[in-house]
Formats: sequence, C-alpha cells, structure tokens
Amino acid sequence: MIADLLENANLYSHINDRLALGLNYLKNTDLSKLELGKHVIKEDKVFALVSEYNSKNPEDAKWEAHEKYADIQFLVSGEEKMGYAPLNTMQVSEVYNPDKDIMFLKGTGDYITVKPGTFLVFFPKDAHQPCVAIKGNVPVRKVVVKVMM
Repeated sequence: MIADLLENANLYSHINDRLALGLNYLKNTDLSKLELGKHVIKEDKVFALVSEYNSKNPEDAKWEAHEKYADIQFLVSGEEKMGYAPLNTMQVSEVYNPDKDIMFLKGTGDYITVKPGTFLVFFPKDAHQPCVAIKGNVPVRKVVVKVMM
C-alpha cells in the first residue's frame, strides 16, 4: 500500500509502467470534468472509474481485495477514511469473483484520512475498506484507476 500526495506521484513511476500511466492520468486530467463511469487509458490494462456517492457509516463499508488489479484511489472532492490491512489477517466473507476481480472480507485494520490531493495504491492482496465516513456522510467524487499487475 502507498499513501501520498499526487504531487509526489513521480516517486512511484519506476514500480511498474502501467502504474506510471495511471498516476500520470490522474496528474494530467481535469478530473472534476470527467463523466461518471469507465474511461479507458490503455486497453483493459489501465482504466479509470469515476464515481460520486455519499461516504458510508463504517458498518456499511465493506473490506475488499483484488488479485489482478491494483487500485489507485484518488478523491477529487469530499473526504473519507480508507482502511488497510494485510490480506492474511482477514477472513473471507464472500469468495473471490474472477469476473469482477474482487473478494469481500471481515476483520479490522488501520485507517487513513483521505482528502483531495491524496492518492492511495492498494496492490493485489492488500485488504482495503474505502468510502468510510469521518464525521457524517458527505458527498464524495472519486477516481479509481485500475492497474493490471
């Protein structure tokens, strides 16, 4: 897992070419004007998902993990907490769905407060819990770049 400001994204470009593409997309795109939905960056290897929602009460936010894709999660507006835990410390609540590249989990972890300008990278096998409200449910606009690893 990585958590940093988007202005520091170049520090992570050497990890993987597709990760670099995703971070560059976030840095060089007017994310406030993107239409909701999927935006292809490089075939099925790198794409962005733009969504708007209200942050969730902790008991309503699910822990999840992926096997094929890393998530670069970036808040355009609003604020939320995101949980992180090593996958091997969690219990599977819904088995892995290869068509959606997701499994759901139960357990506990540590939380990071995320505000606009901050990105988090969750690699395959990193358990994470996005969308968690901090002080009440607030509107959030988020871009999640999916990066095939």
